[in-house]
Amino acid sequence: MAQEADLDLVEVAPTARPPVCKLMDYGKFKYESAVKARESRKNQTQTIVKEIKLRPKIDPHDYGTKKGHVERFLKAGDKVKVTIMFRGREQSRPELGFRLLQKLADDVTELGFVESQPKQDGRNMIMVIGPHRRAPERKAEAKPAQPRPVPSPRSEATAPIATAEPVTEDTEDTETAAPADSSAQAPTDA
Repeated sequence: MAQEADLDLVEVAPTARPPVCKLMDYGKFKYESAVKARESRKNQTQTIVKEIKLRPKIDPHDYGTKKGHVERFLKAGDKVKVTIMFRGREQSRPELGFRLLQKLADDVTELGFVESQPKQDGRNMIMVIGPHRRAPERKAEAKPAQPRPVPSPRSEATAPIATAEPVTEDTEDTETAAPADSSAQAPTDA
């Protein structure tokens, strides 16, 4: 029957009694399943985990910079793994790192939420912050802004200067202002 219909005979369930077979165009079936798989991959969002490392004795300005990076990652739809590294005597004061992580979590509450609470892992304390469930703004960041023409300094230097009074050139005055004095010229040796 498959040869008469110019189709393929495909065994669907070989372990069933009796085995189940199906008449189909196997090339078309493989193509359609590949298209469906491609469409499902296109609609998936891949979450990326970014990492920020801090120290317990971080300067306020450095903290602000790191917080800005965390906000940028969360706006892009990525998760952020915040790691506080303890060295030496700092290991005996894990509450400093815990307070710093809580402060960071409070500062970015409008962009993300704490997925895993801070926990000590050897010399490090780790916390994961995930973005709120909404459309990521990657597409808006990917588009470059239209470049604006920058005027060159030469074009500004050669441009005429606008004044309040119009300047008129009087050729008679310029000729009389600089009289030609033949005695002022240097003698030439012949």
